[in-house]
Amino acid sequence: MPERAIIENIDFSKSDQYTLSIRLSTDGFSFSVYNPLQNGSTLFSEIQIEPSLSLTANLKQVFRESELFNHPYKRVNIVMTGKRFTMVPFELFEDEQTEIIFYHNQQKRENEIVLYNILKKNNIAVIFGMDKSAHQFLSEQYPQARFYSQVTPLAEYFSVKSKLGNNKKIYAHIHHNTMDIYAYEHGHLLLANSFECKETEDRIYYLLYIWKQLDFNQERDELHLTGSISDKERLTKELRKFVSQVFIIPQSTFTDIQTLTSCEL
Repeated sequence: MPERAIIENIDFSKSDQYTLSIRLSTDGFSFSVYNPLQNGSTLFSEIQIEPSLSLTANLKQVFRESELFNHPYKRVNIVMTGKRFTMVPFELFEDEQTEIIFYHNQQKRENEIVLYNILKKNNIAVIFGMDKSAHQFLSEQYPQARFYSQVTPLAEYFSVKSKLGNNKKIYAHIHHNTMDIYAYEHGHLLLANSFECKETEDRIYYLLYIWKQLDFNQERDELHLTGSISDKERLTKELRKFVSQVFIIPQSTFTDIQTLTSCEL
């Protein structure tokens, strides 16, 4: 399994003071070890997975092969990517109704557990599905683990960022095969959705469609792009034909698992 890692001053003899975050995706797994005691030093690693194996089988193989997981951690975060999430206003949310609400909006799957997070800054519950076997394996490895939808840390992080200035903002987090879109008005979440799209034309279509549906201003409001943007120049050039304020957030600035350390979740 090819692995890329950036290591900055991580002393694993003190791992029980650190936070381990694991991001699960069909493209591969990402891992972050955060050391709050040394100016936020981090280790970040990406590992490609074997498509022919199940999520749980890939996890077991990674855990066998990487020394990273043989240490105790103060906190463990598990972030699940994917489109299988739905949002509910917190005042309408009841935890005993979680599965009923979720499967009202998503097609039922076998071997799935339904979980939820609370977006405190927006008073919203995020209900999401996760492979039950993978959840059980990770819970056995880390009984203290907290599970999150990919939407949760980014929605809270962008909520804070969007309060700057007096304009409305859209943030697009781009992956290889998907794009997550978050729209805000002065910190208030207007929309969060995930779209399957690989081509530049599809990304432009979804972004401009949402921009129009939310009646954003072409001159004043802002569009921020981040993530794995292989077609950055072409994408920004085309978008700027319709939206004046288009910005790129460097991918090195943050990832969805790193934003967990800056959110009260």
